[in-house]
Amino acid sequence: MADITVTSIGPHEFEVQVRDDNLATRHHVTVPTSLIDELQLPEDDLEKVVRESFVFLLEREPASSILPEFSLDVISKYFPEYKRELPKRLS
Repeated sequence: MADITVTSIGPHEFEVQVRDDNLATRHHVTVPTSLIDELQLPEDDLEKVVRESFVFLLEREPASSILPEFSLDVISKYFPEYKRELPKRLS
């Protein structure tokens, strides 16, 4: 299981580091207000939203395949089930 470290670097902006065995990747991630509103995400715990989003991604692809910089709303373009599954993971 990968070790995921999420660090807030600004409003709705995070640095994510994923470590798995000898591989470490870094990602700059934003959480758009439109996604927060659409999925009724907990704005006071966006670190958890980002972490669960990475768990979701890592179940489907290796960390090295995850974009180095992206907004969480693009995940559903690659994995349509993301918007349906994320709220379940947060409850």
